Amino acid sequence: MTTTKSRVQASLDLYDRAEEVIPGKTQLISRRASSFAHPISPIYADHAKGSRFVDVDGNEYIDWVNAVTAIILGHADDVVDGAVKEQIEKGSLFTLNSPLEIELAELLIDIIPSAEMVRYTKGGGESCAVAVRIARGTTGKDKILFSGYHGWHDWYQSANYLVDPVSGEFPFAGIEPTGVPKALAGTAIPFIYEDIENLSQLFEENKGEVAAVMMEPMRSERPKEGYLEAVKELCHANDALLIFDEVSSGWRISLGSAQEWLGITPDMSVFAKAMSNGYPMGCVVGSREAMGPADRMFISSSYWSDNIGLAASVTTINELKRRNSTEFFKEIGEKMAAALQDAVDSVGISAQVTGIHTAPTLSIEVPDPAMKKPIDTLFIQEMAKRGVFAPTSFKATMAHTDEDIALTAEAAADSMRVIMRALEGELDTLLEAEIGREPFRRIVR
Repeated sequence: MTTTKSRVQASLDLYDRAEEVIPGKTQLISRRASSFAHPISPIYADHAKGSRFVDVDGNEYIDWVNAVTAIILGHADDVVDGAVKEQIEKGSLFTLNSPLEIELAELLIDIIPSAEMVRYTKGGGESCAVAVRIARGTTGKDKILFSGYHGWHDWYQSANYLVDPVSGEFPFAGIEPTGVPKALAGTAIPFIYEDIENLSQLFEENKGEVAAVMMEPMRSERPKEGYLEAVKELCHANDALLIFDEVSSGWRISLGSAQEWLGITPDMSVFAKAMSNGYPMGCVVGSREAMGPADRMFISSSYWSDNIGLAASVTTINELKRRNSTEFFKEIGEKMAAALQDAVDSVGISAQVTGIHTAPTLSIEVPDPAMKKPIDTLFIQEMAKRGVFAPTSFKATMAHTDEDIALTAEAAADSMRVIMRALEGELDTLLEAEIGREPFRRIVR
């Protein structure tokens, strides 16, 4: 009996090795194979350039995930990598401070509406933790009301000792608060996105104890008119700070990010991911009133201002400006959405492309809600077979081209034909992958 070798066999072999030496197999929970179409999707990459990557089996893919949006100019961008290489020749980390710290801070202050002062980190979750520390120190209060995903740190994961007000389950699906001190229970409290009455009630129940509201202002859709303004008004009426987590919403929608695009300025904001095109970097920015007291708080780390992240961020932001990124992402996003919808319509399947232009999202109609996850997994599976790496949402970089869109739309049409057969009763035969699992639930659209 002969066994057919998988086209991603090297990935699967590495994943088996990882299980022996890495708890959880991957460092980022979103990179686990269960997030895609295992064992059809690739798990390990060998190299990446522009809009594409090549996996360890030698298969090339058009990449619409882009390191969970950390890549914005394109993989291995020549200009950013050139600046990084030049900086490495000068030294990656000094004994003293680098002038780049000030250059980047001034650049951020010039671009981001909420920025008057800046502190650095190396990632998004870390930025959120620093922002919470500053908010608590500035206000002298302990509790944080939040909506959305804000990282792995204890302040946030302590919410899993409570329940999600929408589902009645853990706020983060499938994640128990193992290792998080029970004493933190009740210090981070989730609220329902776009439900101002729920937030108001939580302020009332925790009167005088709330330091800040931490929230993702938006993800794939624009929030309801007036909602964020009402949140800000409620925060200030209760002497609490409003913090926007723009780790995911930052940069693509506008150079000043979602807050500029939506016209609402928070007291503090956190950024990471796309600000440095793949090099580790994050920041907390905010008003002088909110951030100034941090000079008396112990918030310190050797690598927060390493020269590589600073050089990558300065160069990335300047390149976004030079390449007219805001206009580019609007144009390519609208093209992508139209091409996907045309692909869907050409097959005659019931599906719509929704969401803002920076995140066109495919929603396939199913007769039974229980079929949604299997059908979405089938789509990911079939797209991977055709050399396109994507979930059901598509986030471009500035390296993506009209050809990438055309090839992706062609693959989507072919995948939809398979899905039509699945909806007609062949799902069990056609689905070769394990049903994809969300690593965690976000409480924001």
